[in-house]
Amino acid sequence: MSGHSKWKNIMHKKEKTDAARAKVFTKIGKEIAMAVKEGGADPVSNTKLRDLITKAKSLNVPNDNIKRIIDKASDDNSAAYEMVTYEGYGPGGVAVIVETATDNRNRTAPEVRHALSKFGGNLGTTGCVSFMFSEKGVIVVDNEDGDVDEDVLMDDALEAGAGDILTEEGAFEVYTEPADFSAVCEALSAKGYKFLSADLEKVPASYVELDEEQAVQMQKMLDLLEDNDDVQNVFHNWDE
Repeated sequence: MSGHSKWKNIMHKKEKTDAARAKVFTKIGKEIAMAVKEGGADPVSNTKLRDLITKAKSLNVPNDNIKRIIDKASDDNSAAYEMVTYEGYGPGGVAVIVETATDNRNRTAPEVRHALSKFGGNLGTTGCVSFMFSEKGVIVVDNEDGDVDEDVLMDDALEAGAGDILTEEGAFEVYTEPADFSAVCEALSAKGYKFLSADLEKVPASYVELDEEQAVQMQKMLDLLEDNDDVQNVFHNWDE
């Protein structure tokens, strides 16, 4: 899985302000609320909710906050959102998938289209780029202090059901099949590993390199999308 680096994205996000972190909390809250409405408030029977709780904890969302979100979403009168996915292209033909949680498609679609077109991309049709990606569980294990033994982690991860491990400076990326994601997270957490993030990702099969000018435009596009309250996740195949 050489080339993909969730860790680089995390490094970028770690430099952001407290306001940006609060926005991340809000977005995970939306995802949890939708999962509760779709499958109920019990994470034992609602695997999607269980995965999102794991994700929330990796983002340092307090347990009390998670419980409050679940309780609120269980109320029939709470706001209803739907997940809408948009596909398109960024600068230099980079494939882009934008996952949104919205209560108004007529607002969200033009905003996503604008973000792509403003920086040299365009919105495409459903399915135009999704075939280039596969869904994987991606667990980023903290190794900033260099105290994680790679061989031990690999043994622990493979024993728990992981499929691959990518070594990065200051972190390890553990990849799983979606069905094995929760079990691997629980096993590694029980062994004391600290996660920088844990989420189900769309991982590209190939990557696109950009020149300096295109890279600047691509980053501006990603920043604009991330700042949109309706946007939950952005996946792409830009080789950063």
